[in-house]
Amino acid sequence: MQRICVIGGSRYFGKLLVERLQAAGHQVTVVNRGSAPPPVGVEHLVVDRDDEAALTAALDGRTFDVVVDQVCYTPVQAAVAARALAGRTRRYVMTSTIEVYDPDTAALPPAPSGTPVPEESVYPTTWQVAMDLPWHDDAYLEAHYAEGKRQAEAVFARAGSFAFATVRSAHVLGGGAREFTGRLAHYAGRIARGEEITVHAQALPTVFIHYEELADVLLWAAAADFTGPVNACSDGPLDVRDLAEIVATQAGREAGYRTVPAGEKASPFSFDRYYAMSNARAKALGFAFSRTTDWLPGAAAEALAASAAPPA
Repeated sequence: MQRICVIGGSRYFGKLLVERLQAAGHQVTVVNRGSAPPPVGVEHLVVDRDDEAALTAALDGRTFDVVVDQVCYTPVQAAVAARALAGRTRRYVMTSTIEVYDPDTAALPPAPSGTPVPEESVYPTTWQVAMDLPWHDDAYLEAHYAEGKRQAEAVFARAGSFAFATVRSAHVLGGGAREFTGRLAHYAGRIARGEEITVHAQALPTVFIHYEELADVLLWAAAADFTGPVNACSDGPLDVRDLAEIVATQAGREAGYRTVPAGEKASPFSFDRYYAMSNARAKALGFAFSRTTDWLPGAAAEALAASAAPPA
């Protein structure tokens, strides 16, 4: 049994992670603003992570074997957590994102199309941090989501008071009505209604992961001893048309498309730039991934059922 703190953990794969940690026999503490209670038997600390004094006070007298941070989006948040948890944990795992590799948001090493992007393309210990940017502004943060994640990773990697690992998640799908991003629902709804999907003329592939598999990756990462970034994605990249055709098959309809030039806005997962991740490091460390095409039809069926259900 380990003492594990989850920051966030109130919805989607974070909620599932908390349930699986508890089922595995760990002593779990959840830290969040109290939007939803954790399972019975899980300690709940209701505090705003952005309030350093309140966070430090809430953690007083507690130590953990591992912290899993589900909701860190900026270097400012990372710095607050690093200070508040210094000396309180031996290991810190941050949930990050495939978007750190998006060449549209930073000057990155070029990724040849078709060559999966490895972790060293963005390495936290060498990434520049700018704490004085307007990270507290919601509009700025939304526009700079990928850079916020990159800089948050960098702050934790340099903290020095705990071993640090970051799990860079592929695009997360599955869960039907629980899938709060609404991106798979976009395809389910448009295809079910016979509406066109907007795609780039030369849409490039990307990678995905089921929300249950991501919870499993985080469970594994919490118990492991590796450090640094690790990519988490199911095997088998798909482009936007591959995705739409799987949804269309489940809907019993044909998908219709409207193409737009590179640089113009299109439907979610239509990319005119390549940054599909490699999961080779996670495999070498011992995690076995599923294939996207094994679970995506079921996820599509769930999304279609959710889109057809009457409002609650």
